[in-house]
Amino acid sequence: MVEMKEKSELIFFPLPSIGHLASALQLAQLLIKSDNHLSITVLSIKLPYAPSSDEYIKSITTSQPQIKLIDLPRVQPPPQELLKSLPYYLLTFMQDLIPHVKATVQNILSTYSNPVIGLVLDLFCVHMIDVGNELGIPSFLFMPSNVGYLSLFLSLQKRQIDDVFNDSDPELLLPGFANLVPSSVLPNAVFSKDGGYVAYYKLAQRFKDAKGIIINTFSELEKYAIDALSHGETPPIYAVGPLIDLKVKGNLDQAKHDKILKWLDEQPPCSVVYLCFGSRASFDPSQTREIALGLQHCGVKFLWAMHSPPIRDNAGRTLPEGFLEWMEGKGMLCEWAPQVEALAHRAIGGFVSHCGWNSILESLWFGVPILTWPIYAEQQLNAFRMVKELGLAVELRLDYRTGGDLVMAEEVVKGVKKLMNRDNGVHKKVEEIKEIARKAVLSGGSSFISVGKLIDNMTCSN
Repeated sequence: MVEMKEKSELIFFPLPSIGHLASALQLAQLLIKSDNHLSITVLSIKLPYAPSSDEYIKSITTSQPQIKLIDLPRVQPPPQELLKSLPYYLLTFMQDLIPHVKATVQNILSTYSNPVIGLVLDLFCVHMIDVGNELGIPSFLFMPSNVGYLSLFLSLQKRQIDDVFNDSDPELLLPGFANLVPSSVLPNAVFSKDGGYVAYYKLAQRFKDAKGIIINTFSELEKYAIDALSHGETPPIYAVGPLIDLKVKGNLDQAKHDKILKWLDEQPPCSVVYLCFGSRASFDPSQTREIALGLQHCGVKFLWAMHSPPIRDNAGRTLPEGFLEWMEGKGMLCEWAPQVEALAHRAIGGFVSHCGWNSILESLWFGVPILTWPIYAEQQLNAFRMVKELGLAVELRLDYRTGGDLVMAEEVVKGVKKLMNRDNGVHKKVEEIKEIARKAVLSGGSSFISVGKLIDNMTCSN
């Protein structure tokens, strides 16, 4: 790694939703740990539809004095109806924010004594490259998801802006995928011009303008995809993960936190299945009841994090009659679970997951296999990669869409039993990748080396 001769500054522009923000701040801490000549300023935005992330950011900055926080001015949000397409809403919001970002970065340049050597931009903030270009600062794109998702974006550069994907499309040949990809596992956004395809397309157009693409993965996990995309047309790819916040405490009060861990402590090793579908997922009463019936009949203890209270039907029911009484001693329901601590616990033997990338990396880090139940965003594509490309998960559904077909109790029973069967070959593969992931971030590991090359790129650019 090139040793810096002077203090230098990076400016981070993360998306404030926790799925993007947590890994971005882990990246910030990793860069500072790797080179103590670096300081980082995080530009914080307020999204009208998302809860404030200030508390989480401040929990990092308080313990890390080399990371500073600057709040950007609030801007008039886009029309509420644009929220029907979150990618398009974000694209519009970020473009309106460009003048304010430019003014803030100009102020940093004029007041900081350290030179600013780069902007690190979330993939949905990629149009801030224009700010960097105007002010002579190179931009680096941060992908909080995986190389497979990146390959979808890059494939759009060979399409037309009105060439929207269709459910009836034949299987697709995407760069970085060994298998043909069914259109059913693509994100909802790409099936509608106004629903997000145009936003994805415009974002993808700017990827080539980045000085480098930083991805929350490790090369041994996605070597085929990285090799397929590592050519002259794509900026250099830096696989620097897994970026996991192993100390995250969440917003659960201590009594509930302790109750969950105490219950897990009382269970035999690998006997509990953990169910969590992300902070944004909410099943209707029919689907919730099918999950509950499946858990009743599969004979496996469970920890089920619902996050938001499930919607009730006209009779006021959500769970099957008598379910709460039946589950006494057999399972636990909670609004929120300390996921990292749960996955690290010896009692957890499987994870029924929405296949958000952070959750996938956490499960691999602790060697807990996943049963795939994707819900939104790129999760269907993640599930396809985990099952069909990498062989690291058990398939329940790959193309589930909320409001579509119900996953019946019988499917839940079959999937959970397969997941919890220790003779299933997926368990062995996940245990192997766990050791590889942990070696990747150690001195001399693939991600450690990649971070060094990234810092070299940042410093040599200046």
